[in-house]
Amino acid sequence: MTPVVTVRDLIAVLDKLAPAALAEEWDNVGLLVGSPDLPISGILVALDPTREILGEAKRRGCNVIVTHHPLIFKGLMAVRTDQPEGEILAGALADQLAIIGCHTNLDKVADGVSDMLAAQLGLGNCRVLAADPALPAGNNTGFGRCGDLSMPMAFADFITFIREKLALPVVKVAGLPPAQITRVAVCGGSGSDLTPLARAAGAQIYVSGEIKHSVARWVESVGFCVLDGGHFATENIMVSGLAQLIRGGFAARGAVVEVLTTASQACPFRYY
Repeated sequence: MTPVVTVRDLIAVLDKLAPAALAEEWDNVGLLVGSPDLPISGILVALDPTREILGEAKRRGCNVIVTHHPLIFKGLMAVRTDQPEGEILAGALADQLAIIGCHTNLDKVADGVSDMLAAQLGLGNCRVLAADPALPAGNNTGFGRCGDLSMPMAFADFITFIREKLALPVVKVAGLPPAQITRVAVCGGSGSDLTPLARAAGAQIYVSGEIKHSVARWVESVGFCVLDGGHFATENIMVSGLAQLIRGGFAARGAVVEVLTTASQACPFRYY
């Protein structure tokens, strides 16, 4: 008889992959909706917890959703079912779906979001941009990564390369485009504040999302270069990456669970 795998088992797998203790104090990770004793029929991995993801999970036979961005982020003062967050909560509870958030803990951990982004770009010799001060030095845990391209690239070639690797129709660039790129710094999601660290690490260009206007001006003034690929594209690579890690985590425990990746979620922004 195949043993029953529960949400509690999934939480144990995730805590080994990306320990909840690594999450920032302001973050909200772990089981956010549902019971840890719920037997798992299937797991759907996505970037954002949306109504569409709830519908997709039900259609595909999944009763557990794991997302990078947490459904419940700030303290709830009310659950209004006429508002998107309340509607999703009510729908998940009514359909007995569990929702788990794996956010800054997955951002910071080795082999997490920024390492996945670095791997997508083929970067080698990677090191952490902003190490976690609460942990011993050299443990490869923290925000952002900086690494070397396998071969130097001209700036124009690098733009084409990034657009292909992140499936982007356009990219935003601020600062002085380097003639040649050998070292690249990356941070999935919103990494504007790490820009000075990327420059200090010796990168010729920094790839992230949601670069602030003031940071773009600073980059201009110091002759550095940033490429804003957007929050979605620089983090969406975690969907397939986390799904693979979860499969491996269950396999190591001698369990088989169906882990699917969303086929419906796209970037909320459109380009005209």
